[in-house]
Amino acid sequence: MEFKREPARTFLKTVSAFANYGTGEILFGVEDDGSVTGVEDVAHMRLAIENALNDSMSPVPRFSIERRVISGLPVVALTVFEGENKPYLYRGKAYRRNDTADVEVDRIEFNRLVLEGRHLTFDEVSSKEQVLSFEILGAELRERVGVETMSTDILRTLGLYTAGGGYSNAAAMLADKNALPGIDVVRFGSNISEIRDRERFIGISALSQLHGALDMYRKYYQYEVIDGALRTTRQMVPEEAFREAVANALIHRRWDIPANIQISMESGSVTVSSPGGLPSGITFGEYLSGHVSVLRNPIIANVFYRLDYVEIFGTGVERIMAAYDEMPVKPQFSVSDNLLTVELPVIDQGMALTLEEGRALSAFAQGRVLSRKEFEDMLGVSRAKAGRLLNALVARGLVRRSGSGRATRYATR
Repeated sequence: MEFKREPARTFLKTVSAFANYGTGEILFGVEDDGSVTGVEDVAHMRLAIENALNDSMSPVPRFSIERRVISGLPVVALTVFEGENKPYLYRGKAYRRNDTADVEVDRIEFNRLVLEGRHLTFDEVSSKEQVLSFEILGAELRERVGVETMSTDILRTLGLYTAGGGYSNAAAMLADKNALPGIDVVRFGSNISEIRDRERFIGISALSQLHGALDMYRKYYQYEVIDGALRTTRQMVPEEAFREAVANALIHRRWDIPANIQISMESGSVTVSSPGGLPSGITFGEYLSGHVSVLRNPIIANVFYRLDYVEIFGTGVERIMAAYDEMPVKPQFSVSDNLLTVELPVIDQGMALTLEEGRALSAFAQGRVLSRKEFEDMLGVSRAKAGRLLNALVARGLVRRSGSGRATRYATR
């Protein structure tokens, strides 16, 4: 709701903002602080408002004007409905609300309004890149769906190619090489100032980005425990939850923003941050409930669904939460206008390994039983460092110590 003492022409910026981004109401005869001054000639003001809308808005949005009484004084209420024929322009410019102000939208936002007005999504539009290859997509289709040979017909079926428009933006997202943003994965040490490892998956297929992120996850949040003849993989963060978070970030992100998905790997959690916030038409509560699915990039979502990486009907949050059903800690979700973040806690923070500890634990692969000296030689570290690493692994319950003195031996539990 917006208050105006009288219909000065600047109210049309507010009309543009409401028509472009969400139904709103302007009360004339009310000061900015909410005090009511009233309207002397309601009929004259209604006519002035209607003429201003018809003369200065292009196109003219759907609206209604009515007389009301507030605090015993007559006011005029203009309701502006969000429209389908976006963008709604005042003097050739589109506006949006920024707190209580009306600001002109930037070029990227203007282009989004144009697409909304044409009932198109970004991934449907023809790509600027028309020389593309699909070796990675072809291999995925062969392995997971049984499609033996990539062809133009397959690309058309997937919505990646049309005879009139050529390759779509979705095709560029899935092409082996492209000029699009990607994923930036950082493994931190004891604090965010200490970067232990970093991989950037940029300018490559969204499928390659997903697999690259999964490789980093497995490097730091999975390890094997050997007990006799049994080899068991332990997960410090459920893989299903991580895969779902990254896949959903890829299919729901805003690809027209030149920013990467950020994955922060820390000792206590993994955080996946996706550019773009929630799609329009869905609230944060609806997003968390999983009962409403608004696809920002439906073509990409359909391909990921066919490859069995996601469920297409808005169950991402539900599946992430289900992976933590039996856990004392739960994922956290947050959203802003430009960012959607999923934080996946480590199931047992005491199990989170440093880079050196992970390397040390791998020394016990294949059921090896080692003395301290053998462990020291295998890692190529000093006696003191070997002792510190062994003590840390024993304290975490990942390695057991047996014997004493020179007969002391170490093995995984």
